[in-house]
Amino acid sequence: VSDKSHIEGLREREGRLILRLSRAMVVEDGAFSIWPNIARILTVLSGPGFDLVGEGLHLPAGPLHPVAFAGDVALRAVGVAQPSEDFNVMTAADLPPAKVAVYPAGTSAQGALLALAAGRIGALDVARYDLVLTDQPLLADMPMIAVQAVGLQQ
Repeated sequence: VSDKSHIEGLREREGRLILRLSRAMVVEDGAFSIWPNIARILTVLSGPGFDLVGEGLHLPAGPLHPVAFAGDVALRAVGVAQPSEDFNVMTAADLPPAKVAVYPAGTSAQGALLALAAGRIGALDVARYDLVLTDQPLLADMPMIAVQAVGLQQ
C-alpha cells in the first residue's frame, strides 16, 4: 500500500511523540532545540552543511550524509557559511532506532521515501521533496532518502 504525503509527518500515541519527519533551514550558527527522550537523524538536503558541536561531540553534517544524535544533548550548529536545508527524523528513544539511507536513481526501497528531485516513485509522479509512504519496495527514477522507523504505518 502506498500513499503520497506532505513532507511534515507526525505520529503520536497517547500524547507521546513516536515519529516526526520534517524539513528545516539552518541559516546561522546557533543552538539546536533539545528534545528529551528523542533520537534524531539529520540529513542536509541542500547547501554546504555545517558541524554539530556539543560537549565532547563534533559531528560533521555534510550534504546527503545522515547524522544520528540524541535529542537531549545540547548541540550547536557551527560553521554555517550559507543556508542549508535539512531533513529531520525524530523517534522515541526507547523504540528501535530509525534507519535513514540515501539511494541513487534506479533503486527500490520501502518506508518513507523522500524524493530528492521530480520524477516517479513506483506509479506515482512526485515533485522534489514529496514523501511517499509504502510498505513494499518501490522503484524510484531519481535519488531519494528512505526512512524505516516504527510508526510509519498506522
